[in-house]
Amino acid sequence: MKILNFLVTVSILFTIFGCKNEASKEGKSDPVAEPYKLQQTLYHGGDIITMAGEEPSYVEAVVQREGQIIFTGTKADALVQFEGKAELVDLQGKTMLPGFIDGHAHFGAFSAQAIGAQILPPPDAGANNIAALIDILKDWNTPENRALTGWIFGAGFDDSVLEEKRFPTKHDLDKVTTEFPIMIIHISGHFAAVNSKGLEQLNITAETKNPEGGLIRRENGNEPNGVLEELAAIPYFARALTPKTLEAAELFFESGQNMALSYGYTTAQEGRAMLESHALLSGKAKEDKLKLDVVSYVDYMFVDSLMATKWNSKEYTKGYRIGGMKLTLDGSPQGRTAWRTQPYLLLPDGAEEGYLGYPAIPNDSDVEAIYKKSFENDWQILTHANGDAAMDQMIRTMSKVSKDYDKKDRRNVLIHGQYVREDQLDAFKDLDVIASLFPLHTFYWGDWHKQIIGEELGNKISPTRSALNKGLRLTIHTDAPVALPNLMRMVGISVERKSRSGQVIGAGEKLTAYEALKGITEWSAYQHFEEDHKGTLEEGKLADLVILDKNPLKVEEEDIKDIVVLETIKAGRTVYSVDD
Repeated sequence: MKILNFLVTVSILFTIFGCKNEASKEGKSDPVAEPYKLQQTLYHGGDIITMAGEEPSYVEAVVQREGQIIFTGTKADALVQFEGKAELVDLQGKTMLPGFIDGHAHFGAFSAQAIGAQILPPPDAGANNIAALIDILKDWNTPENRALTGWIFGAGFDDSVLEEKRFPTKHDLDKVTTEFPIMIIHISGHFAAVNSKGLEQLNITAETKNPEGGLIRRENGNEPNGVLEELAAIPYFARALTPKTLEAAELFFESGQNMALSYGYTTAQEGRAMLESHALLSGKAKEDKLKLDVVSYVDYMFVDSLMATKWNSKEYTKGYRIGGMKLTLDGSPQGRTAWRTQPYLLLPDGAEEGYLGYPAIPNDSDVEAIYKKSFENDWQILTHANGDAAMDQMIRTMSKVSKDYDKKDRRNVLIHGQYVREDQLDAFKDLDVIASLFPLHTFYWGDWHKQIIGEELGNKISPTRSALNKGLRLTIHTDAPVALPNLMRMVGISVERKSRSGQVIGAGEKLTAYEALKGITEWSAYQHFEEDHKGTLEEGKLADLVILDKNPLKVEEEDIKDIVVLETIKAGRTVYSVDD
């Protein structure tokens, strides 16, 4: 059983001071030294990048006290004020940055990726064909693992990378077992494949109708083949991924949280909170189990109940808050359920010529009602839209609704925007929408995009440079567990934009390393209304810090993605160290 088993060490730094300094002797208060026994740490001896400003800026020293940055500047000035009054930490040439903030992810689902069968393709795991996937599931199929949820499960299979270039069906998964249910979740998070026992457990038969916004793939007439799309799949995920015991639930949560910390997260996003995920996260907050901040965006179906709770706040309560709501307008581009205005060149199983994908919410009036609720309540709304038809729907409905309300600092966000057009970027600028794009696609699926939508359009996915040039505010994200929550890999790929085959996907859309780092620090803090206390290393901000083995601004662009997080520090406390 491959479970990330990171031991989290919290290092509490006590300061023992000598006598008061000269200012105190003269009757002046010393805000640094009083009271004397404070938790203070002075970091020095490495590249400390503040991430403040349009160009990179460095300081020689950072001092934190009780979780807040109280000094940035030269080492000499720091020693004058703090020598003998703070624990000195020599970075030994390593690089310090503000803690990382993913522009969009699904923190509540990290655990499934961390603890389930490792069915990602290379380089993340070994599922490069269906035979290998079956072997991985067989190895994971132990009584101890099945006892976690009652299912055999894993997240991350990718039909675009599997040698067979197809989805595993119930017939493939039945080779693992017909005795126990299996559910594996597609890397996009928009599909599932189940075995025959899984279909039985879900009560999906030939008579089961397709739900609106979803599809049960069929064979031999109407018989389900085990592949479930969108809203025929997503509501069932909890069946296979919900721990059956308190011990299993604790193992799930800690595995997911520790994985996030190992990649430098100090703030994570739950990007589509349902009732169960909110209950989990708010419960962990009440138990003081959160070692990082988590901000949730509630699926629009549950806002009436959850947005009325105390958790809906700009302030965290024990590390958790609700930041707004989430709307999903279409599906996955790599899974070919993103809603487009031009047909896909390669059709998914069962699709007819001219297939465009499909909307999650077909009627504009329904989408308008959702936007109206967000605007009238001043709730920030994140909209998932991948295909250009879905973004057309977003633009025309949001534009109509926004005319009825005063212009405010709402910071509404486009999530993904994989196939966004130039004219749509202009429209999003007019609507004051933040673009949170997903340039990891250029590596994981860049070659695949060119096959399914063509060479020219394939080079235009994740147009990060175009968004910046048009004046949009930009963040970047992993969408984990769609990809591993490896934020340094995301930074490197945003700069390099090379596919699995080594092709550059849209050279004109590259970010600089500094811009990519901005996308997971200052710019992402702004997206979450947290720029006043996160995102840069400045006095008065939280001591959310990450220490890397190399400086992303000084290595070759192809080496950025391999930079390792050595330590993650949340509010002045070490919550992850590679040495532990």
